Amino acid sequence: MKYAFSTLGLPGAPLDRSAALAASHGFDGLELRAHPEEPLHPDSPTAERAAGLRTLTAAGVPVLAVAGYARVAAPGADEPVLAELRALVRLAADLEAPYVRVFPGGAGLTEEAADAHAVRRLLASAPFAERHGVRLLLETHDSHRTAAAAARVLDRVAHPGVGALWDVLHTWLGGEPPAESRRALAAHLGYVQVKDVRSAQDLTPTALGAGMLPLPEAVASAPPDGWLCWEYEKRWYPDAADLPGQLTRGREYLQSLVSGASPEGAPESASSGSP
Repeated sequence: MKYAFSTLGLPGAPLDRSAALAASHGFDGLELRAHPEEPLHPDSPTAERAAGLRTLTAAGVPVLAVAGYARVAAPGADEPVLAELRALVRLAADLEAPYVRVFPGGAGLTEEAADAHAVRRLLASAPFAERHGVRLLLETHDSHRTAAAAARVLDRVAHPGVGALWDVLHTWLGGEPPAESRRALAAHLGYVQVKDVRSAQDLTPTALGAGMLPLPEAVASAPPDGWLCWEYEKRWYPDAADLPGQLTRGREYLQSLVSGASPEGAPESASSGSP
């Protein structure tokens, strides 16, 4: 198993700081939030992308994924969404990242309409992504929060340039057990995004293992040769504890779940397995 964390937990931090933290705390990669608030995003000039790649390479920390904000199931015209997907793919390719995270974003539409938008746009974008050595990953989120809902789309797309990002928070909020999520995404899974929260009503992030999510079950269902990425949502919860002081403990906790051990001083999960 390899371990990464998302720069969503370090809002606006310089890339060299994020890379140094990853390297010094034993993480194998970074998920980069691709937003204008951050050092790199789809409008970043070529020189800045090249400098960013040099920084990451020097630290020995690759980019696992570019976490974009394209919404493939959203209402409206296709072309703006397709253009956003192409821009994210180019950024990922420039950073030698294998994945781009995309959202569904089909809230307010019927299931049939949201699925149709997502299938059409992902099918149109998949060959472009594949040519660039990048895979678009549809995150279990918002209108398609369960793996079963995401798989409805991905089974129809059925292209190697498209896969799934399993966000364990949203499948849990959707009432889907981890083993069921894994089965639904078996043919599509790119990597697993882990986190922990206080409750289904209070999504303030906590230390891994200190909240309500069924992380032992989720990690047990993850591919043993894959990636676990910790998304600590500090950007949306500024009063949450800072991430850097939790990084080593968080990685050790995940490693303990992978190995089946219990590290000394591990927090006891309050998880009941359902929200």
